[in-house]
Amino acid sequence: MMGSQLHRSPLLLLFFVVVLFLHRSHAQPNITGYTCTANQTHSPCQTYAFYRASLSQNYTDLASIGDLFGVSRLMIADPSNISSSALSATLAADQPLFVPLTCSCNPHNGTNISYANITYTIRAGDTFLRLSTGPFENLTSYQSVELVNPDLVATNLTIGVDAVFPIFCKCPNETQSTGGVNFLVSYVLQPSDNLSSVASRFGIQEQSIVSNNTKSTETLFLPFSKLPSLTQPIVSANTSAPSAREERTGLIVGLAIGVGVLGVFLILGIALWLHRERSNKKRVPGPGPANLEGDGEKRMARGEKGPREMEVNLMADVSGCLDKYRVFGIDELKEATDGFSSRCLIQGSVYKGFLDGEVFAIKKMKWNAYEELKILQKVNHGNLVRLEGFCIDPEDANCYLIYEFLPNGSLHSWLHDAGGHQGRLSWKTRLRIAFDVANGLQYIHEHTRPRVVHKDIKSSNILLDSNMRAKIANFGLAKSGCNAITMHIVGTQGYIAPEYLSDGVVSTRMDVFSFGVVLLELVSGREAMDEEGRVMWAAAVEAFGGRSSEEIGKAERLRGWMDEALVADSSCSVESVASVVSVAISCLNRDPAKRPSMVDIVYALCKSDDVFDFSEDGFSAEAQVSAR
Repeated sequence: MMGSQLHRSPLLLLFFVVVLFLHRSHAQPNITGYTCTANQTHSPCQTYAFYRASLSQNYTDLASIGDLFGVSRLMIADPSNISSSALSATLAADQPLFVPLTCSCNPHNGTNISYANITYTIRAGDTFLRLSTGPFENLTSYQSVELVNPDLVATNLTIGVDAVFPIFCKCPNETQSTGGVNFLVSYVLQPSDNLSSVASRFGIQEQSIVSNNTKSTETLFLPFSKLPSLTQPIVSANTSAPSAREERTGLIVGLAIGVGVLGVFLILGIALWLHRERSNKKRVPGPGPANLEGDGEKRMARGEKGPREMEVNLMADVSGCLDKYRVFGIDELKEATDGFSSRCLIQGSVYKGFLDGEVFAIKKMKWNAYEELKILQKVNHGNLVRLEGFCIDPEDANCYLIYEFLPNGSLHSWLHDAGGHQGRLSWKTRLRIAFDVANGLQYIHEHTRPRVVHKDIKSSNILLDSNMRAKIANFGLAKSGCNAITMHIVGTQGYIAPEYLSDGVVSTRMDVFSFGVVLLELVSGREAMDEEGRVMWAAAVEAFGGRSSEEIGKAERLRGWMDEALVADSSCSVESVASVVSVAISCLNRDPAKRPSMVDIVYALCKSDDVFDFSEDGFSAEAQVSAR
């Protein structure tokens, strides 16, 4: 019946398409899992999850992925169209795999939830959130992990304890089985996905996907009578798996060589140290910059730290970060940036550099970067710029943070740089940028413990990737913990909340205020502060807040405020702009207690149909930028 209705009504099918295939960050995430009825499904059942080999998570071979899901390499290789001769091969980035699952209907708190039990042993630095979004690639949620592990404290996990990770899955019901559905494969939507691309990739009908998925969620269950044959890339790696004896022999030989090399280096190190000590005793201190040893002795006499002592102290400060990020050498960074040439300068003290064939943004800063590193190592979200590594240069007492590179630069440049991108952002793109930033702020405000306050939300700290999706950058001023008082006021004029400026009150609501200013920038295209030092938000509150919020003349006032590019944008409605301005004005309330939380803001932005609109071709920079 449902299928015939969809067939007769293209509009109805389009409705289901839009509801089901929202962008991944926009889809309503399933919190604790998918409900099921044990007596109406073939539970338990054998099914599969679609998994992508991940270079960033170090799951680049069948052995590590098999260990993660508790299955053998062969159990993944067979359904994934990988030959037995390539069981030990290094997988390509995002190489597609079918991972087998045993799915069942499990009772929890009076509700039956469908998932596969995967046991994972907690390691140092692990959190339910990091594991759910990282190694398990959003095939589960941290809320669901908390539900099935009631005896574990999510914020204080013990290393070595076993936790159950419930991988979202479904077993076919009687109707689906009768219709020839033998597998419902768990598939997590990606940013580039749309209905057509997913259906085409797996050779199934769009309508079949719609009819077998009733909710708008991040996870789809793709119906198959038999698994499709995955197209695998040609990999250059080990072509055969070594035998157990070969592995043991190789291990012994490797250890022997390693111990021998270590011994040689140890002897050389001792010899060099003795030689240096003898030379130092013979050396007579003299004037001039060449007298480094004499300068070092003078610094020590004055109680100051020399380069080597400083390096030891700095490395001790970030020792907790060493296992999560790559530690680069200063020579690597100099080579990557052509000696920190002005040609590689992006903005301020941030340089563009090439490391191992990849592009990174390298931020040069004076120590101490410990606070920023401490915050960055506990956050992991798609709308926050990802930190890849760091470097310490003890000679100059500099620290370098190496971030992912976002090719479309800052939102500020797109809105305000004359002669560049100014005015080229469509209304729908601006709405999606606002939604992305709101999502990132909601994450650091609600899902980190203690909560993180960014303290410097502004358009120049919002960066855009190749698909014009927004990420929050620069946690240099961020503070872990809320409701504090500080006398050291830092930030950018035009974005600073009144209570912080006058009393030094630090809370998540100061980020909400700054976000309200960014919303006004997106609507008006104006700078947060003009050349005469007047802040934009004050004029906006006067124009649209209080008595001015009356409907009389509101449309005219809005058009007077809107960016000229938006006035000419046929897809931009006054109603949509008015709803965003209303959110902005509520963010700018002088009383922080009366400002909405980021949860409220995300919900308000969700109600705009323009946020969730997308083309058949997915998201692209060209599609989201107005033609000029």
